[in-house]
Amino acid sequence: MASNSIFSQLLRKSPLQPLQEHMRVVNECVCLVPQLFEALIAQDQSKVELIKQAIDQRESEADLIKNQIRAHLPNSLMMPVNRVDILQVLQMQDAIADTAEDIANLLVVRKTDVPEALQAPLLELIGRCVDACDQTAKIIEELDELLAVGFQGQEASRVSEMVETLSTIESETDDLGRKLAKLLFDHEDEMKPVAVVIWYQLIQWIGDIADHAEDVGDRVRLLVAR
Repeated sequence: MASNSIFSQLLRKSPLQPLQEHMRVVNECVCLVPQLFEALIAQDQSKVELIKQAIDQRESEADLIKNQIRAHLPNSLMMPVNRVDILQVLQMQDAIADTAEDIANLLVVRKTDVPEALQAPLLELIGRCVDACDQTAKIIEELDELLAVGFQGQEASRVSEMVETLSTIESETDDLGRKLAKLLFDHEDEMKPVAVVIWYQLIQWIGDIADHAEDVGDRVRLLVAR
């Protein structure tokens, strides 16, 4: 991690680069979530705990970058994006990593089995939520190009199309989440009541990953629309 002085210089030069680095770490955090549930399905609790630790580490790295950005971001930026915009995108990105960490923490604090009927659709939902986060990371990587053209022209149109793709992915996660929740309640008589509650919460949190990812994309869309 760069020292405070180096980080300050980088932010003065281009505050978008630290924002991009933050999103990369957030995406690394989310990409561990499928492995987390694969280990849970395999009933390998020790691996679940190891993956949880890896998620915690990346979430902490993301927090460090976030705090550095907040501490050193200039009050005024001579560019077509202001300080508030950057901080709002940063907060939305951070919510993605926080959600991944919440999921991992719950799976370690409260050991639970994955009902067989839920396994395949659960992994499908998780995979599509990871796709949403991947798409958001790609959008954030385009910010330098957007800045170079003043958030206008063909690059702006291309990013807007990327945001539309993200919205489509997020809508698919909503559908998958609803189907999974219905499946959960179809099998609730076979489960302990507390397990039903836990799984409903997990389904909600998994879907939140895609929701927060879409929030980031929508914020970038607003920047392009100005």
